[in-house]
Amino acid sequence: MAKKAEATVEERLRALYDLQLIDSRVDEIRNVRGELPLEVRDLEDEVEGLNTRLEKLNDSLAIIDDEIKGKKNLIEEAKSLIKKYSEQQNNVRNNREYNSLTKEIEFQELEIQLAEKHIKEFKAQIEQKKEVISETKDRLKDRQTHLKHKKGELNEILKETEKEEEALISKSEDFQKKIDERLVKAYLRIRNNVKNGLAVVPIERGASGGSFFTIPPQVQVEIASRKKVITDEHSGRILVDSALAEEEKAKMDKLFAKLSK
Repeated sequence: MAKKAEATVEERLRALYDLQLIDSRVDEIRNVRGELPLEVRDLEDEVEGLNTRLEKLNDSLAIIDDEIKGKKNLIEEAKSLIKKYSEQQNNVRNNREYNSLTKEIEFQELEIQLAEKHIKEFKAQIEQKKEVISETKDRLKDRQTHLKHKKGELNEILKETEKEEEALISKSEDFQKKIDERLVKAYLRIRNNVKNGLAVVPIERGASGGSFFTIPPQVQVEIASRKKVITDEHSGRILVDSALAEEEKAKMDKLFAKLSK
């Protein structure tokens, strides 16, 4: 079996620049989405938090309702005891028994007053919680509407770009296989270390793309000869000549147009 011919430096430079153009196109697609995925996630978390808050508020209302029922039962029991003790007073044999029953009646009356006070406090708490529940429901409705709108925006963008992005990522992986591992690692390292993700740039007006530092004429000649991989001493980016860049860009533009359909 014939051994596969090793790629020339020019072929590797072209593949590297094609890889850069593909990855930059993916970056553009993701930039269009911008902060939308994060906004949607934050809104989902907020909606979930508001729903949890409403559940807790409603649970606390149920607890207060039970407390009120308990106090009302206590009042009925106290009234029943007062009636019982009052009837017993009619049949007492001495003042000691009468006074003892009077104290029991007074105690039950105090129990009723305390229970009524608690019921009043509980009802005030209910009103406060109902107000908070109303505000929370309004907030929840607003956040749900906003979430629906943002999800719609995101889904629309995803519908337009998801297929193209997946195809581009697959192409990026294919192009990486065409380049030797050492160069791919260098490319990815540079790409991860620069803000705009540009690891391979053409010479523009005597300087590396996106840089103000002039490339010496002799180095420009070496870059144009495409005999070796040359990096910018200031930014560390891999450099290609403008003619190669234009040729590859024209080729990749056709690919992007096809993938975006």
